Amino acid sequence: MDFKQLEYIIKIAEENNITRAAEKLFITQSALNQQLLRLEKELGTPLFYRSRTNWRPTEAGEVYLENAREIMQIKHRTYSIISDIAATKKGNLSVGFTPGRGIDMFTSVYPDFHRQYPDIAVEPHEMSVHLQQQQIAKGELDIGFMTLRESDRTGDVYQVICQEEIVAVIPDGHPLSATAAPAGEPLAQLDLSLLKYEPFVIMYRESTSRRLTDSIFRECGFSPSVLFETSSTATIATLVRSRICCGLIPYYYVQKNPEGIAAFSLPGHPCWDIAVSYKRGSYLSTAAKEFIRLASEYWISQHRIPGKAPSDRL
Repeated sequence: MDFKQLEYIIKIAEENNITRAAEKLFITQSALNQQLLRLEKELGTPLFYRSRTNWRPTEAGEVYLENAREIMQIKHRTYSIISDIAATKKGNLSVGFTPGRGIDMFTSVYPDFHRQYPDIAVEPHEMSVHLQQQQIAKGELDIGFMTLRESDRTGDVYQVICQEEIVAVIPDGHPLSATAAPAGEPLAQLDLSLLKYEPFVIMYRESTSRRLTDSIFRECGFSPSVLFETSSTATIATLVRSRICCGLIPYYYVQKNPEGIAAFSLPGHPCWDIAVSYKRGSYLSTAAKEFIRLASEYWISQHRIPGKAPSDRL
């Protein structure tokens, strides 16, 4: 069986375009097209509906892709198991993480991982929680690090690393900022309804963060005045420092850069999970387990809330 051919067809489907697929595969469009035409001739039916902007799989193409992905997953699992048995420490590991702080984790963890597994080719992917979940379900991503609540989980495996508190942030200099706790002390609690007339910048509607913050506002009995929506939590923190708005953000962003921000805990201490996910029924290689261990140490070290011992984490 020609695994390269399977990879080529899967990539065309992923990109919905043969030109982009050829670029990602580092081959010419002509060579990729010849591979596709040869396969379609062999099968006696087209695998894609062609257009300039959108290549969609035909019914036969959907069948081919479903089985091609399964074959590639079997190959990956087989090679991973054999690599562990032979202790070769060779192979590939695809790792997903959320935009923004995910790269902080990766750059912290990767050097130690690479020293232990220099022949493991790590493929980092910065993407939303939803996209990670899709790719894990398809077997296209080995492990994904994400922030979410239990209600956001899919049918795959989720291993909780730690929990993270969502806090209210206002500009340093806001009248209520005088009630904030000094640096290094437990956060003072704020009645969020005191900010009901203030502008907020919030995360975009499809994010797991947005679903959590929406529920917080509902419990406080008001809908915020939304200045605009963003895809970046760091943007919210920056705008708060600029005295443009208020926000609800994970404590990590306050801990990383507290300047210009007054942070408060909220009633009930709302939180979500920092978790690693992988496909249910998949084989988790020794290398993947080690990457998870290193990443878990990183996340736990980053989520020590002032005034709480490690055993008291949320």
